[in-house]
Amino acid sequence: MKISNETKVGMLTALAIALFFVGYNFLKGNDVFSSQNQFYAKYNKVDGLAVSKPVLVHGYQIGRVSKLTLLPNGQILVQFKVNPKYSVPVNTIARLESTDLLGSKAIVFDLGNSTKLATDGDTLAANVEQNLLDKVQPIQKRAEVIIDRLDSVLVSINNILNPNFQKNVDKSFNSIALTLQNLAATTKKVDNIVGNEALRLDAIMANAVTISTNFKNYNKQITSILNNAENVSNEIAQTNFKQTVNSANKAMADLQAAIDKVNNGKGSIGLLLNDDVLYNNLKNSSVNLDKLLIDVKENPKRYVHFSVFGRKKKQ
Repeated sequence: MKISNETKVGMLTALAIALFFVGYNFLKGNDVFSSQNQFYAKYNKVDGLAVSKPVLVHGYQIGRVSKLTLLPNGQILVQFKVNPKYSVPVNTIARLESTDLLGSKAIVFDLGNSTKLATDGDTLAANVEQNLLDKVQPIQKRAEVIIDRLDSVLVSINNILNPNFQKNVDKSFNSIALTLQNLAATTKKVDNIVGNEALRLDAIMANAVTISTNFKNYNKQITSILNNAENVSNEIAQTNFKQTVNSANKAMADLQAAIDKVNNGKGSIGLLLNDDVLYNNLKNSSVNLDKLLIDVKENPKRYVHFSVFGRKKKQ
């Protein structure tokens, strides 16, 4: 039987249309040749999610995203089809997650522990995982800080490799070496001095040990002597202080008594200070005595007679 060219062209056209339909549905996530369970989830945002994106469980693909619908409240209803041979618990969470740093999205099922399975047409709980770029940003900031520190370290190393700095370092090492040589020479001199004076040092140490031993052996006697000396000193101090206070008190009492007598007009000083008549008499006597002395100086012959040949008898 001979097939005409028109028939062949028609058959090829039908086959091409069928392949196009199957491929188109495959890209949309629909399996034309088998029935699949349809599940839904609602998201506030689906950045990077598109039809035919995979549905994964622990990285294994069990279905595809089949449809995206914008709801009146601004949420996005996502439909995905899952192979019916895979059981999905009713408390499974459909998590929207980034799969690479370029922002590609996928639906990852966190299978629940419920014994009740989700049926075709159920809406699962949804969750949006943080974007990988958002996770990378803190790491990027830390990397920038580390890079800045590395830059500072490299600048410091560059300064160290500077010829002028190397010269200064060489000078510093030379100074340290010279200081160590001087220290070694000083140590040698000290060793020589100690070696020469070793016998004296041994004798001094022996004497010190002997003195320490004597102090240790006579510790009780020395303690007793010091205690006795302290007691005697305390007694003497207390006794002298007591006698001094008593003497001072007695002297103050005597002085007060004398002052009272003077104030009361008793005794010579009291009479002299309090008796006006006696004071006037003494004053007059002093004036008369002064006049007498003046007259004696002016007229000594009136009171004293001198004769070389003897005193003449008065007639």
